[in-house]
Amino acid sequence: MGHGVDGRTTPAAHLDADAAATIAATLQALATPSRLMILTRLRQGPCPVGELADAVGMEQSAVSHQLRLLRALGLVTGSRRGRRIVYSLYDTHVAQLLDEAVYHIEHLRLGARDLPDAAEADGEEGAGEAEEAAGAARGGAAARTRAAAEVKPLSR
Repeated sequence: MGHGVDGRTTPAAHLDADAAATIAATLQALATPSRLMILTRLRQGPCPVGELADAVGMEQSAVSHQLRLLRALGLVTGSRRGRRIVYSLYDTHVAQLLDEAVYHIEHLRLGARDLPDAAEADGEEGAGEAEEAAGAARGGAAARTRAAAEVKPLSR
């Protein structure tokens, strides 16, 4: 899932304090149901504030406030179209974050786990059973991954 920063295909093993703080702020933004509903709606496609407010059942001023925070964190972007601003996800990484969160919740519900290669090599108990239980969910995950890859680059 990594995109090869500095030639890596996986994240660095250690984070410095600044990177950890930035990641924590992003995850904290995703920890609010109203923001998740906004991002999930934007996952379907660009939308102006009024339509977003209707879609998530919130006041327009509250949605605007949440969008300011999401924009400051680089999770959404807005482009002016005439007199209104149409918001969309910043890029495919935001869609992938949402998809992975849903995938993880499905795994928890099924009691399934995707173990790292090292844990599988150590003979972690229940790995085969968890793998079996996750079979159906994994098919959906592949579709979500393909859908995330199909998200068109958004204007910045």
